[in-house]
Amino acid sequence: MIAAATETSAGAASAIVGRTVHVKVPATSANLGPGFDTLGLALARYDELEVSATDAATHQIEVHGVGEGEVPLDESHLVVRSVAHTFARAGVPMPSLRLVAHNSIPHGRGLGSSGAAIVAGVMAATGLLEGIVEFTPDELLEIATELEGHPDNVAPALFGGLTIAWVTPDGPRHKKLIVHRGVSPLVLVPEHEMSTALARSLQPESVPHSDAVFNVSRSALLVAALIQSPELLLQATEDKLHQRYRAEAMPETDRLIRALRAAGHPAVVSGAGPSILVLASDPSERADAVRLVEESAETAWQALPLAVDFKGATVTPVVDAPH
Repeated sequence: MIAAATETSAGAASAIVGRTVHVKVPATSANLGPGFDTLGLALARYDELEVSATDAATHQIEVHGVGEGEVPLDESHLVVRSVAHTFARAGVPMPSLRLVAHNSIPHGRGLGSSGAAIVAGVMAATGLLEGIVEFTPDELLEIATELEGHPDNVAPALFGGLTIAWVTPDGPRHKKLIVHRGVSPLVLVPEHEMSTALARSLQPESVPHSDAVFNVSRSALLVAALIQSPELLLQATEDKLHQRYRAEAMPETDRLIRALRAAGHPAVVSGAGPSILVLASDPSERADAVRLVEESAETAWQALPLAVDFKGATVTPVVDAPH
């Protein structure tokens, strides 16, 4: 982290008031079957926010779309907490914020909504601090991971594409890869939510050695399938590490995944669920998967054919914003 030597903390805080930035963050799907807590994919569905630094006495927060009327509108809002955490890391007092969020990433469905909110706050802070404090990509990932607890969602949200995330003694690290253009993601979203904490509580402390070896092989194969050989996606998305242990908490998700895979579709639980990610190898396969779910589902599921997002989170100054 590089701080401008001419700026005091108080002077930096004063200089920030009046700045406005626009932030755009993609949805993500983590695990991708065998890559538990390691692999993540950025998807072209976005939360967009406009964040201004003000001299008002309190924060002013508006939420439109997903979460409207549900999420808190005070300093406990996850984006505000993420901005505050990033300012604290920078050693600069945080001003009051005016935050207007337009959300389209479903909450509690395994599409990285909390990771997106955290990344939105981190990116908003970096935009407001531009020219005063600069963060490296590794530092951005570290700050976001401190808030999220693990890097598998925040890495693709920050950087886009397919990410491999791991943790070192010096903090989390990532490698971004470009997904083969033949991969056509489909997300199937149910009406009901799933608690990530509940999903994690169902995970055993240890697994059989043979299952661990199985997942190592499939995770390696999955990277190759996603970047080079989409025809291998069905085999590459096999998993014995986490999905079956969580199945009892989302029985319809499990039943539909089994039906999709039996029909040849590379279907997995998206993140902690209950959404389903199908890594189809072409648009026609994606359409076939939608039809199968429409015919088999007992409850309502929304089909979202989504492209892979290759850019990750973006932050841009809003020059003519009202102060």
